[in-house]
Amino acid sequence: MVKLLILGTGNMANSHATAFKAIPGVTLVAAVEIDPARRAAFGKEHGITNLFGSLEEAIAWGQFDAAANVTPDAVHYDTTMKLLAAGKHVFCEKPLATDYPHALEMAETAEAKGVINMVNLTYRNSPALQKARELVSAGKIGAIRHVEASYLQSWLVGKQWGDWRTESRWLWRLSEEHGSKGVLGDVGVHIVDFASFGADSAIQTVESRLKTFHKAKDDQIGEYKLDANDSVVMMTEFANGALGVITATRFATGHANDLSLTLYGTEGALEVKTDGKASSLKICAGADIDTQTWKTVDCPPVPTTYERFIKACNSGINGDPSFRRAAEIQRILDLCFDQDVARGKKIG
Repeated sequence: MVKLLILGTGNMANSHATAFKAIPGVTLVAAVEIDPARRAAFGKEHGITNLFGSLEEAIAWGQFDAAANVTPDAVHYDTTMKLLAAGKHVFCEKPLATDYPHALEMAETAEAKGVINMVNLTYRNSPALQKARELVSAGKIGAIRHVEASYLQSWLVGKQWGDWRTESRWLWRLSEEHGSKGVLGDVGVHIVDFASFGADSAIQTVESRLKTFHKAKDDQIGEYKLDANDSVVMMTEFANGALGVITATRFATGHANDLSLTLYGTEGALEVKTDGKASSLKICAGADIDTQTWKTVDCPPVPTTYERFIKACNSGINGDPSFRRAAEIQRILDLCFDQDVARGKKIG
């Protein structure tokens, strides 16, 4: 039995609570939320009676084994470090931290404490991605030479998720002053993990370009200065020697939330696609190479990140993606941000 605390009660917290409640052997024993009304509503919705206004109160109470950290990005470091100090297992939302030094410290602390530490990189739940990694590791497409990966959204063009010009839940994502690190900080962590996990190889070097587009008069709407990046292109070299191009944008008309990964090897190629719900995998290998024929690969269901975390808590063997993995991804993102600063940021 794993007694779980939910830290934070925003939209993703509901997803966490629902997912964890569905796993046998898990009990939601407590929740932390500073806002009294939201705290009460969350407790009522998920049947949680032990409700706290601060993490310190919850830790003093202490009757939980693990915590799902669903606080805002900038709070992940402080709250997670307190949980680790208390010896609690932690399942943290992405990104692990807002910069590499803090993420690395979190990873090293968790490892030194010997507690389970994982990050909710949700696209690891794609059966197609997991199967692609398996085929790459087995040498089914030979040595990888080239990688193409993209994360495409279009909410700056369409209104499928609401109107970003009038809704604060989207406007803050466009403003560095409100804590946003743009599309790179928001979904870049996913596509960097998606590409390097699928390729079964770490990214060694990266050259990037970030772009913030002019979107409103004086590049501001109300209190929101629209200065966070909207698109990113990364040129990468992997540890296995492959070159790659990784892109992410919020201007991809026709794509609500689409991730794709194509891996080109010396003996074949793989193509992964997912929208976070459904996913597909195709392969071109063997005799099909000469006719450029792609065939669909069957992909069995895989455990979710939530299920893997609970399994890790029960077994005592840490699962993946770990804090260490998330820190490595943050290192790549930090390099991109540093290159943008060195180049001189401007909106155009």
